[in-house]
Amino acid sequence: MKIELERVAPMEIEARSFEIIESELPHPIDPALAPIIKRVIHTTADFEYADSLCFSENVVEKALAAIKEGAVIITDTTMAMSGINKKALAKHGGEARCFIGDADVAEAAKANGTTRAVASMEKAATIDRPLIFAIGNAPTALVRIRELMGTADVPFIVARGRKGGSNVAAAICNALLYMLGR
Repeated sequence: MKIELERVAPMEIEARSFEIIESELPHPIDPALAPIIKRVIHTTADFEYADSLCFSENVVEKALAAIKEGAVIITDTTMAMSGINKKALAKHGGEARCFIGDADVAEAAKANGTTRAVASMEKAATIDRPLIFAIGNAPTALVRIRELMGTADVPFIVARGRKGGSNVAAAICNALLYMLGR
């Protein structure tokens, strides 16, 4: 078997990858959601995300507005935080934070008999800026966020089923950032 390699200039690799994804999508996707869906597929090489990502009404517009207002993206893992393009986020006055490894979070979790994920969401809730939660690993973080939000209408992008993770959370954040320009 002979393998033929296509020569693509370094700056064109990502664009070419997205062209391939577009050509292999199982069905047409909403153009407003396409940058996010395609970025997640690009990150995971899993085309099932074309069907398993769920978006609340106007979530993209709300997330983009929050980013423009200097949102802090809170992650539940350092891996998710590491995957977010902090340079693109900083252009809008934002930053990415993960409190899971903080000593005060570990102490609060122990004292309250909760997980560090719960304690880190409680710490994040004290930040007086727009927040975007990028949760890829800890269901207890999601439960605590919901408890803290009460009956508020919470915009969301979630992966239905058992797939997801820190890489997907970071990919969604990056797709939003890139929608505003790099």
